[in-house]
Amino acid sequence: MRRFINRKEKTKKIWLLISIAANIGLLSVFKYYNFFITNFNEISGSHFVLLHWILPIGLSFHTFQSISYTIEVYRGNQKAVRHFGYYALYVMFYPQLVAGPIERPYNMFPQFFRPQRFSWQHIYEGLRLMTWGFLKKTVIADRVGDYVDAVFTNPSSMNAANIWLGILFFSIQIYADFSGYSDIATGSARCMGYNLMINFNRPYSATNIRDFWKKWHISLSSWFRDYVYIPLGGNRKGKLRKNINMMITFILSGLWHGAGWTFVIWGALHGAYMWIYEQIKKITGKIKIAVAVGWLATCSCVGFAWIFFRAGSLQNAFAIIRKGLVINNITFQSFTASQHLQYHLETSHCFLLLLLFYMYLLQKILLTLC
Repeated sequence: MRRFINRKEKTKKIWLLISIAANIGLLSVFKYYNFFITNFNEISGSHFVLLHWILPIGLSFHTFQSISYTIEVYRGNQKAVRHFGYYALYVMFYPQLVAGPIERPYNMFPQFFRPQRFSWQHIYEGLRLMTWGFLKKTVIADRVGDYVDAVFTNPSSMNAANIWLGILFFSIQIYADFSGYSDIATGSARCMGYNLMINFNRPYSATNIRDFWKKWHISLSSWFRDYVYIPLGGNRKGKLRKNINMMITFILSGLWHGAGWTFVIWGALHGAYMWIYEQIKKITGKIKIAVAVGWLATCSCVGFAWIFFRAGSLQNAFAIIRKGLVINNITFQSFTASQHLQYHLETSHCFLLLLLFYMYLLQKILLTLC
């Protein structure tokens, strides 16, 4: 009997590995093939052909949901769903297909199996969330994106003040963009009676880097924690192994966002931030650090890492850093017409809306800190 059980467990594990390999393989071919082949060609002098194809919509998200389903079934936390339609609905649920959140099967399948009834309350809650999401995406993210594009496209023409303002605006842009999409997804699902998980929880109110990752892209960070960090050994196999596992997890998280060395460095920076935070905790011990200091340090570190996330290349990222460190002129340079930017910082109504957003965000931060 024991031999039969062991054989059954071994067979299950083989099917699990095949499923994960198939999902990761499909994602790698579409998203990472050209990245790895380009680097291999440069190192070896080979001339392997690059593939020019269109990345399927939402491939990263529904690949991770497929892996989540397989692992949870293997662990016994989710009963296998035999109906292909329900499985396809979970993997390709359209509100979250493009930008998440990445849902777990034990949250979604019970909702799919439960009959849904029309509710004006659901419509109201969903439309309110969607409206807020569209506001963040189109009014805030897209508008400050004009300034960000000008700074990151041509950093050599900017001075230090413009560079750091561009980095600050990108911090706002990426939050408003990602969380805006999540609000739209959550709101549209809510209109139909489904509840998706909260994906962002005021991340810029975090007072340390660990707290930041508990609030930023929660569905993704928890996915990497549960399916990468913990299976690698987590913090159960000594301090050195814990740090290695953490660095691997963050680097993979960076690669998930994009196939490029800039994303690898972005992930590695956050892995280093986590290690530094652990060391600071050991040194300070019971010494209480001012909340404002922790908040400022966290936002500064996160903002610096965003340079690599936004820059199109390592050369561009280092050029932005170099320009940002040259403090020979702290006035804001005006953008010329030749840069195709009809952008006036003092009078733009978009920045009035941005100011309102700042006031709202500041209120939330103060409520959190006090």
